[in-house]
Amino acid sequence: MANFPRRRTKNGVNPAGKAAKKSRFSRFTRQPVMAGDGDKPRRRGIFLLPNAFTTAALFCGFYAIVMAMNQKFEHAAWAIFIAMILDGLDGRIARLTNTQSEFGAQYDSLSDMVSFGAAPALVMYEWSLRGLGKLGWIAAFVYCAGGALRLARFNTNIEVVDKRFFQGLPSPAAAALVAGFILLMVDQEVSGMQLQWISWGIALFAGLTMVTNVPFYSFKDVNFRKSVPFIAVFLIALALALVSIDPPKVLFPIFIAYGLSGYIVFFWRMAKGKPVSIIQTGHEPVDPSERR
Repeated sequence: MANFPRRRTKNGVNPAGKAAKKSRFSRFTRQPVMAGDGDKPRRRGIFLLPNAFTTAALFCGFYAIVMAMNQKFEHAAWAIFIAMILDGLDGRIARLTNTQSEFGAQYDSLSDMVSFGAAPALVMYEWSLRGLGKLGWIAAFVYCAGGALRLARFNTNIEVVDKRFFQGLPSPAAAALVAGFILLMVDQEVSGMQLQWISWGIALFAGLTMVTNVPFYSFKDVNFRKSVPFIAVFLIALALALVSIDPPKVLFPIFIAYGLSGYIVFFWRMAKGKPVSIIQTGHEPVDPSERR
């Protein structure tokens, strides 16, 4: 007569006192809580608030690509700018709310690759570089590859680089350089096909500068919690008023100035025999939530 296994009890032990055999998939199932245990198994999760801002930045990058495919380049450029603002907020919100995590840092880097790597390259290609054939998509690829290498190097060198400087042009600034140029030309009603070689040069400059060792000031050593003179608040209000007068004409020169500032500082220090070091000189805490 066939012998059937006895019915197991709820705690996984059969009436004979032998422990129940665990299935190979048991580790993927929810573990039961034993009677008398005060603590329940903690579930893994992610923090909602900072990752919501990162998701919004990722959506803006995707939206910019879609708008470029629909020949709405002004919408695409503004979407990249909004992604820059959201990217600057997610890390700060994570620090303010004490919700930093390695997941958030990696998610932010992947979002940056879409918003500041793939999106500007595709928008520039659709707007102006398409008419250059192979040279056009090669320039767009150089920019896209430069953004990927820039983010990968930042993630691996975050503990050894002086936080006062970025090693190479940061990807949001490179994207702002590309989007600002497109926005200015669209505002002036200039077709991208008339500026193919200028667009080609800007794409190559931004892509190659991202992977150089030229130091760009990061503004991370600015302490916003310290008191400032009243005139500083007035100057900030004045700057916002100037930008609001004609954003395309005001923003693009600012992005150009920042894109050249690293080279100016680098060669100036080289001429004096004191090159700017990007190696961290002090033992300062590293915040892994700051991804650029």
